[in-house]
Amino acid sequence: MISLLNDKTVLITGGTGSFGNHFADYVLKNYKPKKVIIYSRDEFKQFNMRSRLAAYDAVMRYFIGDVRDQDRLRRAFDGVDYVIHAAAMKQVPACEYNPNEAIKTNINGAVNVIEAALDAEVGRVVALSTDKAVGPVNLYGGTKLVSDKLFIAANVYSGRRSTAFSVVRYGNVAGSRGSVIPVFRELMDRGETRLPITDHRMTRFWISLDQGVELVLKALEEAKGGETFISKIPSFKITDLAQAMCPGCEMPEIGIRAGEKLHEIMITQEDAPNTLEYDSHFIIYPQIHWENQEKFVAPGGKPLPEGFAYSSGSNNWWLSVEEIRQRIRQMGL
Repeated sequence: MISLLNDKTVLITGGTGSFGNHFADYVLKNYKPKKVIIYSRDEFKQFNMRSRLAAYDAVMRYFIGDVRDQDRLRRAFDGVDYVIHAAAMKQVPACEYNPNEAIKTNINGAVNVIEAALDAEVGRVVALSTDKAVGPVNLYGGTKLVSDKLFIAANVYSGRRSTAFSVVRYGNVAGSRGSVIPVFRELMDRGETRLPITDHRMTRFWISLDQGVELVLKALEEAKGGETFISKIPSFKITDLAQAMCPGCEMPEIGIRAGEKLHEIMITQEDAPNTLEYDSHFIIYPQIHWENQEKFVAPGGKPLPEGFAYSSGSNNWWLSVEEIRQRIRQMGL
């Protein structure tokens, strides 16, 4: 991946979010891109990002636009080599209360990105997914499941074009907006010694922004079309996270919230037969086959055992309280 993005034009939808900012930083520090285009709706966040990355003005471009606007996407995608689709309505309560808006952004927006990428003959498109798209129990997860299916099936329509669409899937990134670490930190900053836990049995996967970026880069480099990439990452208990951040704290159980799961699931038993395991990741291969491409399977993969499911609750790699504490310290959280 040393020269993957050198002299390439990369566009990130939702580029002013946590992932977009980190991805731009990583690319600018490790590659020599021709252009990095930030496509998002919020002019103030773009102003802040432009100010922070002023030293890279020669390669940075900022497009105000919404993924709901196909005409604007077509203009923005002109001459683009790679697209990272990170734009989405992600807050579960907001999606539940505004279902039409979630559908317009997460589903219709995915269609618009696909159409614009095909028309512009973009080389690769990588869409960011979420564990909530696996066996969804809320509208956000439901819209992301549909989005994933759309991006995988988009390979059918590439035809003579070389556009390849793939998906990367992971859960809440450690320390990102809306994740549990900032919530606990805010309570501690107010002097609280009680950290509320929705359910003491709850577990989550641990993934950093760096690991999220690396997974996207792997998909950009290796995807032939239709794959879903999933990192091998450790699990942790929410109660252990609370103790790592505030040793000896009380942990009142307040009840699981609407649309919340006890465990994050990345690969279901139903997906497992179409999945291969690699040293650092899994790849779910598409069940459908398109006429314009030969079925491709990356070498070195191993089939999963019967009944396998990749869940934070049944993972074989767990972080201890001290390991969680060290990771929080290393990430400056």
